[in-house]
Amino acid sequence: MRRVAPGVAAVVFAGLAALTGCGSDAGAATAPISASAPAELPAAAPAATSGLAGLAAVPGGFLRGVAGDPTQATGPFTRQAFVDTLSAAPAKDLALLLNAGCKEGYQTFRVSPDRRKRVTVQLFKTASKPKALDLQKGFWSQTEHSKAFAVPGLPEALTDARTEVVGVTGRIEAVAEASITVGTMVAEVTVTQTGTLENAPVPDIRLATTILRLQQARLTTKSG
Repeated sequence: MRRVAPGVAAVVFAGLAALTGCGSDAGAATAPISASAPAELPAAAPAATSGLAGLAAVPGGFLRGVAGDPTQATGPFTRQAFVDTLSAAPAKDLALLLNAGCKEGYQTFRVSPDRRKRVTVQLFKTASKPKALDLQKGFWSQTEHSKAFAVPGLPEALTDARTEVVGVTGRIEAVAEASITVGTMVAEVTVTQTGTLENAPVPDIRLATTILRLQQARLTTKSG
């Protein structure tokens, strides 16, 4: 998943907020899971009446992000809003999105009650199944990946688990991310944890796997 570049979080949130409306998750599928022990995959929730909100998967028991931070927004985005507020490589991402015929998407963001674990799910609606695959591979190739992990039932998923030092403060981030395509949709799931050198976190592969499976089931049921 493309992270926003350092300092971009300070970009005016109004552009994305205007697109998110009330930021409701009405119709979104919710996984009744905890940060440490995800439950079995639940049944998909009823779909929203319109838009992409009804296709989004979110972890149960997690909290909404900080208002005013575009990286922690929940709601729809246009192609330009994504490039302006969420992309760490705007020129590359814009070219990929244009090539894929992607004009809209949706992001959900949740944080664990202790604020140490963050879950981001991004959906991108493309013009065709081949275009979805092109967009998925184009996004994935922009980041170095350390170690793939298996997702039961989804051997085609692109996955990565890594731990890295962030900044000069000794903060450690553990990242588990996964990407799939379903029909014309691309879905990316990222679970990030923070810690220190003395208490280094481990990528939460179980949580990422649970959310990805829920997201795949949701898209298979409700999207083309």
